[in-house]
Amino acid sequence: MEINHSGSLEEQVVELRSRVHRMEDALARRGIVLQDTVVQPARQASIAQASAQPVPSSPAEARSKQPDPPTKMPIAAPNFGYSAPTTAEVSRSLENQIGSQWFNRIGILAVLIAVAWFLKMAMDNHWIGPLGRVLIGLVAGAAFIAWSERFRSRGYVFFSYSLKTVGSGTLYLSLWAAFSVYHLMPAGVAFAAMILVTAFNGFMAWSQDAELLALYAIVGGIATPLLVSTGENHEITLLTYLLVLDIAVLVLVVLRPWSRLLFCAFLGSVLLFGGWWSEYYSDAQFGRTLFFLTCFFLIGAFAPRLVRIDMEDGTPHSRWDSLALVVLPVANASLGFIAFYILFDWFKSDWAGAWLAVGFAAFYLVMLRLPARGRLRESPALLSSLHLTAAVVFLTMALPLKTQGRWLTIGWLAEGAVLLWAAARLRLRLLRVLALLCLAMGFVALIAINPTASVTPFINQRFASYCAAIAVFAFAGWVAIKAGAKEGAEYRGSWLVIAPAALLAVNVLILLAVGFEIDSFWWNLSWRGDGAMLHDYEMHAQFTYSAWFMVFGAILLTVGFWRRSAFLRWQALVLLAATIVKVFLYDMSELSQGYRILSFLGLGALLLAVSFVYQRDWLKLRAGDGEKHEG
Repeated sequence: MEINHSGSLEEQVVELRSRVHRMEDALARRGIVLQDTVVQPARQASIAQASAQPVPSSPAEARSKQPDPPTKMPIAAPNFGYSAPTTAEVSRSLENQIGSQWFNRIGILAVLIAVAWFLKMAMDNHWIGPLGRVLIGLVAGAAFIAWSERFRSRGYVFFSYSLKTVGSGTLYLSLWAAFSVYHLMPAGVAFAAMILVTAFNGFMAWSQDAELLALYAIVGGIATPLLVSTGENHEITLLTYLLVLDIAVLVLVVLRPWSRLLFCAFLGSVLLFGGWWSEYYSDAQFGRTLFFLTCFFLIGAFAPRLVRIDMEDGTPHSRWDSLALVVLPVANASLGFIAFYILFDWFKSDWAGAWLAVGFAAFYLVMLRLPARGRLRESPALLSSLHLTAAVVFLTMALPLKTQGRWLTIGWLAEGAVLLWAAARLRLRLLRVLALLCLAMGFVALIAINPTASVTPFINQRFASYCAAIAVFAFAGWVAIKAGAKEGAEYRGSWLVIAPAALLAVNVLILLAVGFEIDSFWWNLSWRGDGAMLHDYEMHAQFTYSAWFMVFGAILLTVGFWRRSAFLRWQALVLLAATIVKVFLYDMSELSQGYRILSFLGLGALLLAVSFVYQRDWLKLRAGDGEKHEG
């Protein structure tokens, strides 16, 4: 704060007081009130200091008596009325939570149990007739609900909710007793009356902006079919009621940010629908069941799009919103596919499951591109990632549901290649991860599912499968190299890891493919017509393995020198090292003398040639000029 030193000291004090008042007014408009212990003593001290100074008689005297410039003193931060909670305050908070919430819920349960026992005792002792017992219960329940409004108007909100819960529970119990115990009303009338109670609770929850009442209403609505159950199959009535209840929950979620209601409705629908299915479903009900199952699945699929999110950064508002964006889509997709798969098992066709998985994949691709419209909010990044993952997972599941053996392997490899190409075009990390998973599954399946080869080497299904896999991984390496050249520095590293990994997979598959054909060739050649195998089958095969390892290692080393690729040369050196171990530890003891001489002669000549090339350094590798370390 700058003070004008040209005026008199009294003028400076007046100006200082004016500035302090303006600061207080500005802080008050922001809701901050300075403590009097901070501001008022400073103001009084400044006034006292000003009054203690003699009044100058002339301007010249005033200028001569100007005080020295004030020294800078540390100013303590003002206390805005906040301090960290003490241990006693935390203890009081826990005490308040236990007393006001936990005891409240236990009290509700105790009162409901007492009401149930009272009805049972009145029934056992014949104190009141059946009609009187039901009427007393209905009047008491309505009275509890009306009485709760008195407490709500006085500010006791949670206690009024407790009374409403007790009243609603009493109404449900009374209607249940009138139908199930005393048979005073048919099931349809009791069912309609319970629906009215549930609807009234939902209306109160909406009008009073009370999420807790909405939860009680949903619990009561889900319990209603159980209370009025007659043990008979009423599919249309039950599933229509559940459908209406779920739609009502969606309406409440649109009007209020109550994401946890979605979990209650979803869980209740799954339990009731699953219970009915396990007890009453038959093939004759296929059409109706398919219709209701489709409705429930669509509600579960679109419900997360109703969750409110921050439009600026796309983040959910609460923990329940986050769970609704993750748990509901995963649970709905999983349980929905299982239910449809069991339902379509009625066709007894292998194609039904495969086409069902393809249909689910197409549905989630549509969900991924579905724009925001009306009450459907824009899909956040997390939900879009889940939809993309679901589409890829279902498409991957479609292959083993129909195909097997080599076609399953080729299908997964082809899917991985297409996904990797799409990831490079769209620059999506998630798609790239899913592509690598498909390629990994295809690679493992190719090794594990090894079909038998025909008597003709290299012209058989197994070798064709390996050739297809080699082509796929070569394509994946090419895509990774091209994408790494286009991506920025932040994303280039992952592509430069995929490229050499794909090249390594190509070399491993070439090594294995030829090795399997060597084995099949000597096996078929060694088999006699009488069913006995020649003794030298393994010796011929092992010698040919060693020769193939040397030849392929030499090829890799040559290409590595030609392309100046240290990655290829290191693969060649590792393969040659493995060949050395095999020749010295196995071939020397198992092969015949002629094969042993040829193995050592070929290995020695190859190693001397490699050593000569490295010693002469024809490619100037020691200088490291122009060396390529990538594949």
